Amino acid sequence: MEFSVTENHLESYPSSCVVSGIFEETRLFPSTKKIDDISKGYISALLNHNVLNGKVAQTLLLYDIPYLPNKHIILIGCGKKSDFNENCYKKLIRKMILFCKEISILRILCCLSEFNIKGYNNYWKIRQTIEIINEELYVFNKFKKNKTKLNTTLHEIILHIPHKNELPSCKQSIKDGLSIAQGIKIAKDLGNMPPNFCTPDYLVNKVHELSNHTNVTINIIDALKMKKLGMYAYLAVGQGSSYSPTMPIIKYNGHPEGPNVAPIVFIGKGLTFDSGGISIKPSNKMDEMKYDMCGAAVVYAVMCIAIELHLPLNIIGILAISENMINHASFRPGDILTTLSGQTVEVLNTDAEGRLVLCDALTYAARYKPDVVIDIATLTGACVVALGHHFSGLMSNNEDLSNDLIIAAEQSKDYVWKLPLDDVFQKQLKSNYADMTNVGGKSGGAITAGCFLQKFTDKYNWAHLDIAGTAWISNHCDKSATGRPVALLSQYLLNRSSHNI
Repeated sequence: MEFSVTENHLESYPSSCVVSGIFEETRLFPSTKKIDDISKGYISALLNHNVLNGKVAQTLLLYDIPYLPNKHIILIGCGKKSDFNENCYKKLIRKMILFCKEISILRILCCLSEFNIKGYNNYWKIRQTIEIINEELYVFNKFKKNKTKLNTTLHEIILHIPHKNELPSCKQSIKDGLSIAQGIKIAKDLGNMPPNFCTPDYLVNKVHELSNHTNVTINIIDALKMKKLGMYAYLAVGQGSSYSPTMPIIKYNGHPEGPNVAPIVFIGKGLTFDSGGISIKPSNKMDEMKYDMCGAAVVYAVMCIAIELHLPLNIIGILAISENMINHASFRPGDILTTLSGQTVEVLNTDAEGRLVLCDALTYAARYKPDVVIDIATLTGACVVALGHHFSGLMSNNEDLSNDLIIAAEQSKDYVWKLPLDDVFQKQLKSNYADMTNVGGKSGGAITAGCFLQKFTDKYNWAHLDIAGTAWISNHCDKSATGRPVALLSQYLLNRSSHNI
């Protein structure tokens, strides 16, 4: 799909289908008013006959409007003008692309950004438009004999803006939006891959594909290096698998002041399949445990976006990759593991394995003397119970970092909710035999998991994103990775980038 932005109006695009809006009070968007004027009141006459009442997402396709060079017009209801907000705008864009999948249109001139939304500029509208359209057109059919084909002839969308002085920022918005949309697709594709294909080795090969980019270096920490370093918690998780655990590191140096500037570090949980180990999961929905590597998929995708946009930052992406399977060598409940930090962990549940991989990765990250570290993980079912499938859980040891992520979440509409990391929860991790246990009981399970990780982050500012409820859709007929929180983390990086331009 091609996207462009223009300040020119209808007469410059006679072969395009014009998409514009109407409010419930029969108030017209500027472009709709212009169509009405050119057609000598054709739109007004239709509205007087209640053909369209302007309710949100109500749609009307018009052909051969008198005196108008454009052969097709799509009018979309926008609801009450006083209620029109960013959520209404997103609904309109979604409705537009779904409608266009049903009709034969090659090119659209979209005028839906003409109406002001308080707190949101045209840069935001255009980026949201691109991300929503790509989301609606996403198909994963790699393993189907009969490939699903997109039911649309649409190949170009021209986005109209009312003021010429906005062109530079809107063109940048297209560039950013296309890169982020592609990053979301990368994360979705990796998440949707079956675990017999998306193995630890497969992910390592994907990382190697980035080695040809300027300012990018790749380092692979294999099982032998892990053993020499003392990453025994990380190693334990993969003991039952035929695939060795591995930790690929993608280092991107883009800061204008050079590689010595403290980096932003992302760590993604990458369990390519999680059986639960000896504490085996129920068979119901166990197929969805291929999504337990979505944190690593997100980190990989965000690194691709940073490289594509040449962001003026130093960024390190760590993919904490393993597979939690069952055989005679699997780690067991009751085992005591020594972590890279020297702290010991009593294993009470082998299905709480992600934190064991992450704790060693978090300790390893300290060697980079990072500005901030953010880990992303499908960590706990408890987070799904607490926040459902709409908000990712956020925990942090630094108020400024958590505020920055909350702001980026609001801007991107990739929402998070902050959970407390109070010392009272740490008591639930007390062990009789080791420095801590790897689970803290049912109460506050998402928080105690965060508290466990916090024990390995005292040397830097850190945030934890629990995406167990947001990384994929679990509906039987619509099971798919979402690519979240790629949009959130991309926005965070864009916000940080503006400080360095």
